[in-house]
Amino acid sequence: MLAIDILRWPGVNQAFVFSAVLTTLLSVVIIPIGKRRSFDRKATWGEAMLGSAYIFFVLFLAFGVVPHQWIDHADKNLGWRKDKLVFGPFDILKSDTVGGSFPITLSYEAIRDIVVVVIHVYYIGLMIYLFSWWQKRGEVVSKEVVTSSYGRPLVKKS
Repeated sequence: MLAIDILRWPGVNQAFVFSAVLTTLLSVVIIPIGKRRSFDRKATWGEAMLGSAYIFFVLFLAFGVVPHQWIDHADKNLGWRKDKLVFGPFDILKSDTVGGSFPITLSYEAIRDIVVVVIHVYYIGLMIYLFSWWQKRGEVVSKEVVTSSYGRPLVKKS
């Protein structure tokens, strides 16, 4: 029997994985809360303060802790430094300054920073989706077209 421990694979950091999964779960837990809560009910002062503290905590995790854990993991565990260059498979990304044909010198530190940007884009997209979902949760979309007294649909021509 072969036992594989996923968290022991090279390149996997428990702190980064845990913080990313926890932040996503804490973000998505808003959906069942929004479905249970009546959309026309006004929030009390205490509910508003608790909600704002919760959102601040989730945003702190998403834009502070998760990117920091990735940068820490890439620097310490993976050894992605500025002097470590990316050559790619079959040296297709080898820079022309070191004898290759690729016009750009690409270091692992740049790849690390690109991953941080992708993490930020993911959480910005998730937050925009959740914020817009919360604002639109009580709207009813009507597909009924307004008709004239003769029963024909009224269409405005441009």
